Amino acid sequence: MSQDAPQPTADAARPSGYYKRHIFFCLNQRINGEDCCADHGAKEGFDRCKNRVKELGLSGPGQVRVNKAGCLDRCAGGPVAVVYPEGTWYTFVDESDIDEIVDKHLAQGEVVERLVLPPSVGR
Repeated sequence: MSQDAPQPTADAARPSGYYKRHIFFCLNQRINGEDCCADHGAKEGFDRCKNRVKELGLSGPGQVRVNKAGCLDRCAGGPVAVVYPEGTWYTFVDESDIDEIVDKHLAQGEVVERLVLPPSVGR
């Protein structure tokens, strides 16, 4: 390469992500009696999300991936899920909350503010 030619940046050289968005659901179950996402319907939320994403044709490469996760260390706000690449943390109560996250955030990139987990909520 000539010295006058622009050099590619790290961002330009990196291919785009395999998925447009990736949502992880904490499904951790604590055996010591401490509160955990599994005790608050996390698996049902995960199942609903996975089914809704498939139903809407949003799953697969270049689209959305729904994954299980172990402890995400935000138990006090449980159940929790996090959407990447934005890094938006959600809490949810029922199927309508999950549908709203799928329909607005995963499908359209619009954060569902009423379900965002405050940054101060931890374990």
